[in-house]
Amino acid sequence: MSNTDRVTVSFRPLQPSDWPAVERIYREDIATGNATFEATPPAWEEFDAGKLTIARLVAVDEADKVLGWAAVSPASARDVYRGVVEHSVYVAAAAQGRGVGRALLAALIDACDAADIWTVQSSIFPENAKSLALHDRAGFRRIGTRERVAFMTYGPWAGQWRDTVLVERRRP
Repeated sequence: MSNTDRVTVSFRPLQPSDWPAVERIYREDIATGNATFEATPPAWEEFDAGKLTIARLVAVDEADKVLGWAAVSPASARDVYRGVVEHSVYVAAAAQGRGVGRALLAALIDACDAADIWTVQSSIFPENAKSLALHDRAGFRRIGTRERVAFMTYGPWAGQWRDTVLVERRRP
């Protein structure tokens, strides 16, 4: 099967037993230098404590192999922002270009809508054209560019200040 073949995916809540696969996918994307400012994935306990359970999902194939994951975190501790979350969507390199990201982001949006989340946002490196295009197709708006927002400490961008593009989707 080539990377352009579509794959049948289903979604289920991300469980502690999924962590080895989730961590592997996270590490793959960290290595690109265009996924996150984090140099390494957190331990399961830290990940678990920082992510809301309402939209913590894995995309799996027919054999229950994890192809990608998505999760949300509160954007703020202030109650007035309780319906605003920051999200992450990661797809295994071998599953990219096969519709997994599109389907996973749609499932995350559905879960957020069902949980009365009114704003789903993310900060994406401008060099991550695939993620920006995915979010554009899913109806996210590009709010603006946060210039030199943080300093990269690892990988191909180590020692450089990085910009991020803030994208958001408001519940209709």
